[in-house]
Amino acid sequence: MNKDFDILYQKDTFVLQMENSTYAMGLAGDYLGHIYYGKKLPQVPGHSLLRKAEYSYMEGKPGDKCTFMDGFPFEYSFGGTGDFRPNSLEVKNAEGFLGCELTYRNHRITEGKSPLPGLPATFGNPEDIKTLEIELEDKSLSLAVTLSYSIFRGLDTVVRSVRIENRGNAEVSLEKVLSACIELPWENREIVSLHGSWAREHVVDRRPIGHGRIEVGSKRGISSHQEHPFLAVCSEDAGEDRGEVLGLSFVYSGSFIAEVERTQHDMLRIGMGISDYNFSWRLQPGESFQAPEVLLAWSGDGFGGMSRTFHRLFREHLIRSPWLHKKRPILINNWEATYFDFNLEKLLTIARVAKSAGIEMLVMDDGWFGHRSSDNSSLGDWVVNEEKLPGGMKVLADAVNALGMKLGVWFEPEMVSPDSDLYRAHPDWALAIPGRPASECRSQFVLDLTRPEVRDYVVESVAKVLRSANIEYVKWDMNRPLTDIGSLSTAGGEILHRYMLGVYELQERLLREFPDLLLENCSSGGARFDPGMLYYSPQIWCSDDTDAIERLAIQEGTTLIYPPSCVGAHVSICPNHVVGRTTSFATRGIVALSGTFGYELDITKLSEEEMAEVREQVKMYHLYNDLIREGDLYRLKSESSLGKGGNGRPSCAWMNVSPDRKEALLSYVQVRGGANLRSEVLYLRGLREDALYELPDGRTFTGAELMYAGFVADRIWGDGASMLYHFRCVE
Repeated sequence: MNKDFDILYQKDTFVLQMENSTYAMGLAGDYLGHIYYGKKLPQVPGHSLLRKAEYSYMEGKPGDKCTFMDGFPFEYSFGGTGDFRPNSLEVKNAEGFLGCELTYRNHRITEGKSPLPGLPATFGNPEDIKTLEIELEDKSLSLAVTLSYSIFRGLDTVVRSVRIENRGNAEVSLEKVLSACIELPWENREIVSLHGSWAREHVVDRRPIGHGRIEVGSKRGISSHQEHPFLAVCSEDAGEDRGEVLGLSFVYSGSFIAEVERTQHDMLRIGMGISDYNFSWRLQPGESFQAPEVLLAWSGDGFGGMSRTFHRLFREHLIRSPWLHKKRPILINNWEATYFDFNLEKLLTIARVAKSAGIEMLVMDDGWFGHRSSDNSSLGDWVVNEEKLPGGMKVLADAVNALGMKLGVWFEPEMVSPDSDLYRAHPDWALAIPGRPASECRSQFVLDLTRPEVRDYVVESVAKVLRSANIEYVKWDMNRPLTDIGSLSTAGGEILHRYMLGVYELQERLLREFPDLLLENCSSGGARFDPGMLYYSPQIWCSDDTDAIERLAIQEGTTLIYPPSCVGAHVSICPNHVVGRTTSFATRGIVALSGTFGYELDITKLSEEEMAEVREQVKMYHLYNDLIREGDLYRLKSESSLGKGGNGRPSCAWMNVSPDRKEALLSYVQVRGGANLRSEVLYLRGLREDALYELPDGRTFTGAELMYAGFVADRIWGDGASMLYHFRCVE
């Protein structure tokens, strides 16, 4: 057995061996049970944790099957036959009776992994991936359930998915299909999730796990502002760089559920997958259903270790864009500068001033199409408004290109306004329950992307604009939840998932025609910031709240899972348009620098002093972006509920460390100043103990000193003050 990267089957036991962790399952008769997931085991574990001896049913006494069904740690649980804990699979037969029972049929171990048809999924070189497929079956229903597990060389991750095939002669109905299920002993573990709302996304929530069920999820048709398709279960003592953490992240952008139940026997059953709300999938004989992937990441080095594992997995095995390892162009978006009130000359004036400061791309946001002068019309009519842009998109693109800048354009392709030519021609193309008036939200309806003719219209409408001019960036927005889930052509319980498959198809088709396009997804900020979207776009707009102080918590919660290279972050004007706070231009730059970096303001109104700061920030971006984009992230200090303890100082600090550990960038923000306080000591991470590091001012430190004795930050004055420190290894 390769102790760092192997999958084997031995003595009715399946073992997935990774660099620092082990995942083990075992057969109890024909039932597949979960044995262990945690710190690496040097040998194949036994079956004691399955507790087979505690069930008389396992000894051939059928009189108490229910006790077994409601206590055994099933690797993939099923409902209707005696297991009253949260189930992964619930199936109704042709008569409408709920019941399923899965037993082992066969398995295979292969190199590499297959793509998932129509779904975003991890990928990689076959020699760096091993996959285990275990086929379970329900003999009564003639249903085959294939559990897929993939591991990646050098990563403590298990990627799971499920495929269900109807091999019988009658239709069955899938009422719930999760992608992963796992059972762990409770052992005082705690749960971490992300919650929020518009403009305050990805807020960390940490809590003890009492008896009963904890559910995190979205019924909105999007992964949502309110909850996030992520869950972590951690040891009670877990902090940023200590303790055991198991994270689950769902590669899906629609409604989801993540659930944890502490059972009567103090076990934790954890599940994640597509939400069973308004879900009922009719599976005809010969048909199959593929569930999306769940990514499991184990860390023995706290939340920081979990985050860096997810970051590597996303960068190396999920994001496909040719922009992944490239410096993104510094953009300026006209939204907060003009809102809907702009014309060609106003845009070009912004572009000229931006170019003089070193900004590289102009992004034209909402309001360029149809007769749209506010947010109550024209969505779906993707034709240039030539009153604003005489000569059309090409005139703007050519003029911007002549300045030496790129052009980007905003779309909201999934929506239609009641006041639009499209809706007047095709009112039936909007989601609605037949016979019931649909609900408007933001003066718009949602297009029924379950219908191929609607998808064709959307793709061609966007592509026609992109073909007309040199447009190198698209901001793809989606600004409302899905309500009134009805269609003239799609079964009700299938609409939400088929809609999401439609979105994936749209973006796949667009990128197939425009492979070099820089696509940035957005959904009223971060309402659809999830791994599914990252498969198509290397960056996602993180939040409509661009206030630097608010962004500290938002971006920290986001980078708990996602690498900084995909976090859309901009410098905006003050007082901030969302919260009214005034923060220094320098701090706004440092906070935005830790994401994709750009500007969201009217640059023509900046003072000469502020313009000089923009020029310096542009230089900083070019100096540090490779390090931020490709390096490892270490969170040193925050105000979130993620960690415990701390010195109580309202400040935030994080580091980006190069893969070879020869370079590091330390960002420090004093959220709130205080009277008679000494300089704060920060304990750096990720450096070489025996290396000598130098700051630009000539100060030198050993890595050991910086990590264990600490680094004394410069004293700074005022709320929201900040500092940036660039350490280089002295050879």
